[in-house]
Amino acid sequence: MDKVAVARQFIEAIPHASALGMVLKDISGGRAVISMPYDERFIGDPKTGVIHGGAVSALMDTCCGAAVMSHPAAPGGTATIDLRIDYMRAATPGQTIVTTAECYHVTRNVAFVRATTVDDDTDRPVATASGAFTVEKKF
Repeated sequence: MDKVAVARQFIEAIPHASALGMVLKDISGGRAVISMPYDERFIGDPKTGVIHGGAVSALMDTCCGAAVMSHPAAPGGTATIDLRIDYMRAATPGQTIVTTAECYHVTRNVAFVRATTVDDDTDRPVATASGAFTVEKKF
């Protein structure tokens, strides 16, 4: 089975990804795109209907990990070392959010990733992220 297929299978099997309704839209060559539909169960502020930041961060972390797993220079699984998320604005209630992550550099031990999350207003990001992830060694 190729790396992309393994990464896809792994991401689709993560319990929190399933519980949050995440859908892997695209994955290949160090880039991943995952969407998460609006769901009232994940509202962080009942007055506004805005999705909780924790759900957004879970989406971004999962997407970044998927990007690392699909990178040609990364041998396999990964784990988050550090992930900085900058929230730019609240996601619009009722809209699906989509994260695109790119693994742009891989060393022997660490992979570096950037990601952006948007809703229907793709010109104004909901959040951006940069992170470092482990690179699983082959034995």
